[in-house]
Amino acid sequence: MKLSKLYSAVHEAGIKISGAENNANWTPKQEIEVTSLHYNTRDVQSGGLFVAIEGFSTDGHRYIQDAVDMGAVAVVSQKPSAAPIPVLQVSDSRKALAVMADHFYGTPSRHLTVIGITGTNGKTTTAYLIENILLAAGFQVGVIGTVNYRYKETLFDNPVTTPESLDLQRILAEMLTAGVTHVVLEVSSHAIDLSRVAGCRMDIGVFTNLTQDHLDYHGDMDRYWSCKKRLFTEYLGIDKKALAVINTDNPQGQALVSDLSYPCVTTGCSPSSMVHSKSTTIDFEGIRGNIATPHGLIHFDSPLVGRHNLENILSAAGVGSALALPTEAIQTGIDRTLSVPGRLERVPGSPDRPVYVDYAHTPDALKNVLTSLEQLAPGRIICIFGCGGNRDKTKRPLMGQIAATFAHLSIVTSDNPRSEKPGVIIDQIIAGLRRVCRNEYTVKELTHGFKHKGYCREPDRKRAIQTGIQAAEPRDMVLIAGKGHETYQIIGNTSKPFDDRAVAQSVLSSFQTEVENQS
Repeated sequence: MKLSKLYSAVHEAGIKISGAENNANWTPKQEIEVTSLHYNTRDVQSGGLFVAIEGFSTDGHRYIQDAVDMGAVAVVSQKPSAAPIPVLQVSDSRKALAVMADHFYGTPSRHLTVIGITGTNGKTTTAYLIENILLAAGFQVGVIGTVNYRYKETLFDNPVTTPESLDLQRILAEMLTAGVTHVVLEVSSHAIDLSRVAGCRMDIGVFTNLTQDHLDYHGDMDRYWSCKKRLFTEYLGIDKKALAVINTDNPQGQALVSDLSYPCVTTGCSPSSMVHSKSTTIDFEGIRGNIATPHGLIHFDSPLVGRHNLENILSAAGVGSALALPTEAIQTGIDRTLSVPGRLERVPGSPDRPVYVDYAHTPDALKNVLTSLEQLAPGRIICIFGCGGNRDKTKRPLMGQIAATFAHLSIVTSDNPRSEKPGVIIDQIIAGLRRVCRNEYTVKELTHGFKHKGYCREPDRKRAIQTGIQAAEPRDMVLIAGKGHETYQIIGNTSKPFDDRAVAQSVLSSFQTEVENQS
């Protein structure tokens, strides 16, 4: 693609370009062929264009000369640069990257039906539900989300919920080429704030809920909420007719509906919502009942557990209703969503003391999962969890307090400590936990089980999981929270292999062998 076309796209997007006409190495009339786009100098190819972005840990502007040495033919920069190749200095290099990527890959979202989902919790489960509804309706579906991105027979790990704009547009183009018609896209607040979804044309925006998270980045809840709303006020409906699906069981959802000037499909448990539940039963076997929609009544029988999953089901049904899909397809898609990786996922091999793994890493998510289990557990609940390092510290005592309130035994351990000391994080969690419970057990004491409500600290996550499972008696439930589908643990700057599900299954297997040998 010609550099002049990329220049025009950036200009038309309203991004200020400084001094391009006076650039000593290039003018917009010159024809320079750009064969690839890059934001990481390690990926730069000869003939490529390098976009310098100021990141959290490093600044891409420091590596412009490296890009030149790698064969870059042009640079987009947010700061002045004396590079000996054409330099476009722009007011926002992240947004410029998004706009250029969109055009470089042929504006793929224009030719797809894109459904963007945002909210603190529930994005991944809702995405799986929508995917299965669309598949039941006969569409070719692609999903880009927290667990992975996938379409047809293709599946790749996704290191972040929403990829950087260049990667996002490339994935959308690949999906379009493969015959995908509908894309379900999880949209994080970081992706909105960092312009990763700029230039991505969405047909439907879904709002699940808003609870405390990411305050280490946004600063406070008002800023976090303002960022989430931008998906609906700035990004939704670019070149397309906008439509929103809003969960009005959440107060912010109710406020959002009144702020929007385009059509909304409201969802919730209240009959005042356009798509709402009727006569539902929630138990250990799942959720059953009816959903009222403008297109008719849907009877569903889902194996997903908990009231929070009812909200996710209603959001997905709202998307089906917004697309005017047959009610049979909506029902089939809901019923076929048997489980979601790392979301109340049961670990095999624990018939008499169920062990679940869940991604819950926010106060509200942990409360949702624990209260769901509380309604179902025939015995006690043992909760094993921690909090991530270099993230929102204010939620740590809140999560401790919630665990102590709803679990009979809380084992506080490491999550992804990153550069923080695990002991410091654990102390901050326990400060909240002790508001409810002051009975502390040692790991050694728990080898003989426990009789009274209490907590234990064990920084080693593997040992914590082992301790929690061994402390359980028949009819007890064990919840391992915080990491869900993740297959790694970040300690310092290193990611080490670690999968809660695999560790728990290994412990259960060893435990079962030990029991058999004793008998």
